[in-house]
Amino acid sequence: MNQSPVGIGIVGTGFGQKVHIPAFEHHHRTQVVAVYHHDLATAQKIAAQHHIPHAVDMVEAIANLPDVEAVSISTPPFLHYEMAKTVLNAKKHLLLEKPTTLSVESAQDLHQLAQSQGVVAAMDFEFRFVPAWQRFQELLADRYVGEKRFIKIDWLVPSRSDPNRAWNWYSQKEKGGGVLGAIGSHAFDYIAWLFGDIKRLSARLSTAISERRDPTTGELKPVDADDTCLLMLELADGTPCQVSLSSVAYQGRGHWVEVYGDRATLILGSSNQKDYIYGFTLQGAKFGESLSQLEIPQRLEFPQTYPDGRIAAFMRVVDAWVESIENYPEQPTVPTLREGVYSQLLMDLTHQSHTTNNWVEVISELQREK
Repeated sequence: MNQSPVGIGIVGTGFGQKVHIPAFEHHHRTQVVAVYHHDLATAQKIAAQHHIPHAVDMVEAIANLPDVEAVSISTPPFLHYEMAKTVLNAKKHLLLEKPTTLSVESAQDLHQLAQSQGVVAAMDFEFRFVPAWQRFQELLADRYVGEKRFIKIDWLVPSRSDPNRAWNWYSQKEKGGGVLGAIGSHAFDYIAWLFGDIKRLSARLSTAISERRDPTTGELKPVDADDTCLLMLELADGTPCQVSLSSVAYQGRGHWVEVYGDRATLILGSSNQKDYIYGFTLQGAKFGESLSQLEIPQRLEFPQTYPDGRIAAFMRVVDAWVESIENYPEQPTVPTLREGVYSQLLMDLTHQSHTTNNWVEVISELQREK
């Protein structure tokens, strides 16, 4: 079938230039037709580099271009709500980077707006599309481990471990900075995908590096965004889950998810500190056996890989998004803004638990949001 490409507008040119633009350029069903930057000269420079027809310095302008059918947003989280609302009000399809917004109320507002406007709004929770993770999910669904006894998640990376790294929005809690938003948003999504809803949680947030230097003034400024997050979760089925997240773990062990059941153990993990998509291996052991590496079926492998592993995973998100756009409303995409709302709810409750020093019920809050 001869189909014209979906015209894409790019909002966000940090992660957007590294991952979004290359992925949309390589994808067989998309074409980047516009790019936004708050500085028009910068937008024009990026557009020239990538042969993009339109360069704009207002989100309203990119949302109202007739050539733009869909918009991807990869700006810092404190900008997400207003930008996404502008896109949805223009009845454009939306692909939004995590974390969703700064509060569950604003995330829910976007989800409801997308539904009322009749557009497809997806979230970039790309671990759902990584081959080793997909096989992990299949084995869990097939009850490889039997009844779950304990789940342990470690995501320990050095991305903010250098105290000389500059102060910016990531250092500020009010702007959505911190490890919870950066990687906890992912963890909450894949916990729900792999294991189901969370019943309650207890959390502690901390900041090891309390000051960083402002690159424009040279002065030290306070850091109030978390760089370490410790969580205890009780899943809806009663399974206990321990989660350790840190962005200041020099030579940290990487990203590991361990599931211990009454029939077997299953361990998914990667020590790759330079690329958070490539490097995952899957190990398993039935009761009485030693751990051994499990094969990832060829049917799940990426059809093509790139120097930056995030591109291949993001392209699979785009696959699902574009297919849903073309078949709307018969074929909804996953993950949608609904999954974004759930991740945001859990982040909000994490802050609540830390502030009150108490366990927080999640199921009742989830029912209220639904």
